[in-house]
Amino acid sequence: MAFQSSDQANAYWRENLSLMLKLLAIWFAVSFGAGILFVDVLNQIHLFGFKLGFFFAQQGSIYAFVLLIFVYVYKMNQLDQKYNVHEE
Repeated sequence: MAFQSSDQANAYWRENLSLMLKLLAIWFAVSFGAGILFVDVLNQIHLFGFKLGFFFAQQGSIYAFVLLIFVYVYKMNQLDQKYNVHEE
């Protein structure tokens, strides 16, 4: 389960950090962007009887975060398989 070389370990962690930064950027865009910056525009749209901006500020960013956790797990399993450091 160990890396075969330090270059392989560096490449693995570089891809891991890249994935985390992308997912955190998406979460930031959903929570801060949709919940605060674009709330006035989104409030013109209604979802389940609530204004969409309010929904993102209260619930949407939480749902997005949970979804991003599942995406992270899926992508990390692929990354582990790629670098042959997966658990059996």
